Amino acid sequence: MAHANIRTLLRLNPTAAQHANIRREWIAHSVAEDSRDIPGLMSTLTDDCVYEINQWGAIWHGKPGATSFYTEMLAAFPDIHFDLKNIVIGPQGVWEQARVTGTHRAKWLQFEARGEAVEFDVQIFFPWDNNRCKFRGEQIFISGLEPEFARRVELVLETALATP
Repeated sequence: MAHANIRTLLRLNPTAAQHANIRREWIAHSVAEDSRDIPGLMSTLTDDCVYEINQWGAIWHGKPGATSFYTEMLAAFPDIHFDLKNIVIGPQGVWEQARVTGTHRAKWLQFEARGEAVEFDVQIFFPWDNNRCKFRGEQIFISGLEPEFARRVELVLETALATP
């Protein structure tokens, strides 16, 4: 986001109705995710939405990309559960912090599935498009998978080195 745009975003002063609309759309998004309702999720997004996990260089564009993101994530963690810890709703969008649990059943990004329970933390920013009254995607920050991934790599290396 350009620096000039930050000043505009900081000056936003939503009405109670605008705030309620953002909150209502986030609730609809969350309910759809909990229900594994991909069309319901897509209904909360702009057509040109962008999903990003910057720390791993993963990016999905538009509703086809967002559909792919959710299809892959829900296949990898079919029992995924978000335990919401914090939420901030403002005219710029919604920020949430959650503890995520689930069973890793299929490959997701660079993480091979092992059928094990996983837990990690996530912070997600849902940027809001005030003109279209939809979210422009998600900026996702994940912590807690990296050590598990590193441990698995170490185990594979130890096994490979121990094999005569």
